[in-house]
Amino acid sequence: MNALSEQILSELRHLLSEMSDGGSVGPSVYDTARALQFDGKVTGRHEAYAWLIAQQQADGGWGGADFPLFRHAPTWAALLALQRADPLPGAADAVQAAIRFLERQPDPYAHAVPEDAPIGAELILPQLCDEAASLLGALAFPRHPALLPLRQARLVKLGAVATLPSGHPLLHSWEAWGASPATACPDDDGSIGISPAATAAWRAHAVTQGRTPQVGRTDGYLQAASRATRTGIEGVVPNVWPINVFEPCWSLYTLHLAGLFAHPALAEAVQVIIAQLDARLGVRGLGPALHFAADADDTAVALCVLRLAGRDPAVDALRHFETGELFVTFPGERNASVSTNIHALHALRMLGKPAAGTSAYVEANRNPHGLWDNEKWHVSWLYPTAHAVAALAQGNPQWRDERALAALLQAQRDDGGWGAGRASTFEETAYALFALHVMDGTEEPAGRRGIAQAVARALKWMLACHVAHSLPQTPLWIGKELYCPTRVVRVAELAGLWLALRWGRHVLAEGTGAGP
Repeated sequence: MNALSEQILSELRHLLSEMSDGGSVGPSVYDTARALQFDGKVTGRHEAYAWLIAQQQADGGWGGADFPLFRHAPTWAALLALQRADPLPGAADAVQAAIRFLERQPDPYAHAVPEDAPIGAELILPQLCDEAASLLGALAFPRHPALLPLRQARLVKLGAVATLPSGHPLLHSWEAWGASPATACPDDDGSIGISPAATAAWRAHAVTQGRTPQVGRTDGYLQAASRATRTGIEGVVPNVWPINVFEPCWSLYTLHLAGLFAHPALAEAVQVIIAQLDARLGVRGLGPALHFAADADDTAVALCVLRLAGRDPAVDALRHFETGELFVTFPGERNASVSTNIHALHALRMLGKPAAGTSAYVEANRNPHGLWDNEKWHVSWLYPTAHAVAALAQGNPQWRDERALAALLQAQRDDGGWGAGRASTFEETAYALFALHVMDGTEEPAGRRGIAQAVARALKWMLACHVAHSLPQTPLWIGKELYCPTRVVRVAELAGLWLALRWGRHVLAEGTGAGP
């Protein structure tokens, strides 16, 4: 056990030390398909097309069957890309299977727009539908009618703006509405809205219209984004990149949830990141990347980790996003994020600021079981639940929540793990452990024994699944489709395992349900 703990700390130290390369993000079907389609060349892209075909599920769609809401964009995009690559082995069969899949799928946007709809759905999905209809004729595809008024309203707003400033949130979906390269300009990394799909679309339009001075920068960006997927396949790109603020912020926040933030073995790597965040945090806050618009979520988590490191950051950067009693992630967003408000609550409490309204909002957004599952940035209820428990307990040593604890323990699977889909995942099991770690501190002995038994079962499952230096593969984070920020998730996995190991040692040593 001690040897494994040391190995975990070593791997965590290595991950933290790598976080100066823009970030590591798993490959995206949607963005890869869009980039291939906008590139227009099949020659020299055979490996990327083969990768795309290999991601198709047995039912003909792309994306995991556990979360059907997030399958439409990647399936539409893959269908349109492969429809132009007919001579490639397997392409024609993949197209036919995709058509059958889409014709069978219920339309989740027939009457309303779900709260956790993918990013940019109102712009992206109608545009993909129209493109498919023009290429394939009037097949019985879902048409997403509830999105159409939202799309029209967005287009009217965009039509009134000649050029959006670099890093504007709407640039992230430029591929779904942009036609003139003059409406956007590549940022200092060469991206349009930190989106490979948007960048590939802008590049294609720029080449067609003879506006080529900055095309080289977009080429460099797309190549760097492809490397970030760790697939080794040129042309396979992630859903979002870079994430050079989000990745270190969330990683350090996760270390705190596991009780690892101040661990001596990680101190040097943590302090390097803290110094960078401290230098980067301005009066307007921080966004997921250096050249993207600031948002409440990244700003709040940055405030948390800076405060944990002994800094005294100004809360004014977060107040920019306050509207009434809640915080918006980005101004003008379609619906508020529960986890953004959870993180704002955590930051306000850490900084000793009033937070009654935000606390009430977080409490009001539970489900009937006392958990949090109405979230727009992560598909699993375990993510906002773990963070909400930490935020609500911050500065309140007597905080207890028997209803949430009972629901969390009941949700543990027979194999010892947790998961919102049909199987347990390492990431979600770690989130469950983070929540139980907080709850254990104020429980009575009988409750602590129940928690200790759950942790022991989780540890057994995690030990059976753990592979050193293995990058996670399961996409649970919500973008234009589900994606996996691999280092962020790996830090959570390792921190959860380290916590369970330490917990188990204390239980064995004390012979009771005592926590770490």
